[in-house]
Amino acid sequence: MAINYEHIMSLKSEGTENSYTDKETMLYALGIGFGRDPFNEDELRFVYEGVNDPKYLKTVPTMATVLQWGGGAMQGSGINYLMVVHGEQRVTLHRPLPTSGTIISDERIIGAFDKGAGKGAVIVSEKKIRLKGTNEPLVTLVSSTFARGDGGFGGPSAGAPEPHPIPERKPDETFEASILKDQAFVYALSGDRNPLHRDPKIAKAAGFPAPIIHGLCTYGTTCRAIITNVLNYDAAKITGYDVRFSSPVFPGETVLLDVWKDGNVISFRARLKERDVVAINNGKCTLAA
Repeated sequence: MAINYEHIMSLKSEGTENSYTDKETMLYALGIGFGRDPFNEDELRFVYEGVNDPKYLKTVPTMATVLQWGGGAMQGSGINYLMVVHGEQRVTLHRPLPTSGTIISDERIIGAFDKGAGKGAVIVSEKKIRLKGTNEPLVTLVSSTFARGDGGFGGPSAGAPEPHPIPERKPDETFEASILKDQAFVYALSGDRNPLHRDPKIAKAAGFPAPIIHGLCTYGTTCRAIITNVLNYDAAKITGYDVRFSSPVFPGETVLLDVWKDGNVISFRARLKERDVVAINNGKCTLAA
């Protein structure tokens, strides 16, 4: 079924409720690489609930992307999910994520851009999440999906959100963050069970030589590197985290994170050590003033 512009722009999902516990909080942190040094207490606080201290466990801000996974406004969009990759992800945190809670989310499609027949389409969605009961705004997510097989539907070609510009000077620092060969299997348990990331046959059918790492797993991995190397493990400083996905990452590859520091904005780019390919570009980590 081809994309119908008027139909896809009308899609929305309101009042979706979901609960999570400290188990999901720790599982997400493990899925993006925390916990590899269990004797480092700063790192331990993301993957262990502690003893008799309800404030011991910390959350990773990028966990916001998996708090309410699946369904939502994209249902009935008509896109070919076998040919889908993540284009951009933007997260705005209105307050630090609690380690557990019940949330309500409202999602809508805010853009559908036609790159032309054979060139794909870009679908942009916005999800607003609030805490149940208090109705306090928690996080706003804006995601773009690149539907490689759905171009030529007749929608507008221009108007998609502009990416954050990377400074032209040399990076202030570069950090290394590895992605393990089995990492996709752990990360998938946070919600995204697309077989593209774990099944070699499905990956080949989609045009890849092997399963690729979830884009949001690489996204979280870059956040882990910034929390560890720049913020001295103070993840609560992060109020925004935006990226553009440039190239797929394969299990076992190593991320080289180039970082530029300008006031409360950390710009970054993720390159792959083994292939000298940019996997994530136009990164912007915003810190509390």
